[in-house]
Amino acid sequence: MSDGISKKRIAVFGSTGSIGTQCLEVIQANPELFEVEILTAHSNDELLVKQALQFSPNAVVIGDETKYQKVKEALSATETKVFAGEDALEEVADFDTYDMMLAGIVGFAGLKPTLKAVEKGKSIGLANKETLVVAGDIVMKKAVENRSPIIPVDSEHSAIFQCLVGEGRNRIEKIVLTASGGPFLGKKPNFLVNVKRDHALQHPNWTMGAKITVDSATLMNKGLEMIEAKWLFNLHPDQIQVVIHPQSVIHSIVQFEDGSMKAQMGLPDMKLPIQYAMAFPTRIKNNFPRFDFKKFSTINFEEPDVKTFRNLSLATDALYKGGNMPCILNAANEIAVWAFLRNRIGFLDITAVVEKAMQNISFIEHPTLEEYFDSDGEARNFAASLIKL
Repeated sequence: MSDGISKKRIAVFGSTGSIGTQCLEVIQANPELFEVEILTAHSNDELLVKQALQFSPNAVVIGDETKYQKVKEALSATETKVFAGEDALEEVADFDTYDMMLAGIVGFAGLKPTLKAVEKGKSIGLANKETLVVAGDIVMKKAVENRSPIIPVDSEHSAIFQCLVGEGRNRIEKIVLTASGGPFLGKKPNFLVNVKRDHALQHPNWTMGAKITVDSATLMNKGLEMIEAKWLFNLHPDQIQVVIHPQSVIHSIVQFEDGSMKAQMGLPDMKLPIQYAMAFPTRIKNNFPRFDFKKFSTINFEEPDVKTFRNLSLATDALYKGGNMPCILNAANEIAVWAFLRNRIGFLDITAVVEKAMQNISFIEHPTLEEYFDSDGEARNFAASLIKL
């Protein structure tokens, strides 16, 4: 890249999480291509301050308002502006000073700032799948209206996106999302009933945050990805298939209407899809480990066990039902996973909480954004009352 070309200014929303920290590693390795404009964290003030001192962003946001003074004092000798609270996320998302938002905030909390960036016509590197699970119709409609490119960062959706480059006129027959199966592949309910948080957090292939690691263990993650894929790639639910692929080498597959299939492959490393989204449409050189055929004599595929891992079938039901059902599914799941991570409920209870919420919260076929927010709140309160939080 010649000196005449300006660097891409990145706003990293959720900079202290798994995706955010890896995004900053990519920026650090490519200082001639990227610079940090905004950093936001929910409550990890110490890491946020460390990142701000290293990358000198224009602004930082700490979600937890009780930590505002601490962050402000720590950065008082710098030019960095400090904001705090939920609303500040939307406020800085509204800035003109960045080119791309890396949306790495976990869960429903990522929706409002991402929507704000879409309304500004910014490029979005979307790692927050819940944004599209909850309000995919509204977000994608606004993205088209504001010409805001949404480039997926999830490894599976990045794989499909990469397989579709150059295929704009060709119809997709179906997509296949691959799932590792998580740490409990092949296990039955009599084993899962005793599973504790520490077992669930031991993912065989990927290093991720706690919430997404538990979602992978319950297969909810794959269900959320099915819903996200519907909106990202404008698909009908029956065009989306999930297969278990324990080696996590094929990240996903697109089958076209001639029956030909394209797969994107690589070692399981989130920095690859992060870097791809940030530099799109250019691929940039890196020194990540490379795939070695000698180490993989076989790769295999199997059908998911939806009788045992019922979250996947609940998510599939929500995908087909549409409306606010995926929003209800997601909200109840966020509360249930939160409770499981604090040892308040068992592993199989996560599914029970989600299922009851889907049965009890009123269905709306074409919700407004307000109604999505209401459904989210209602489902959270309902789930919390089941768990007696």
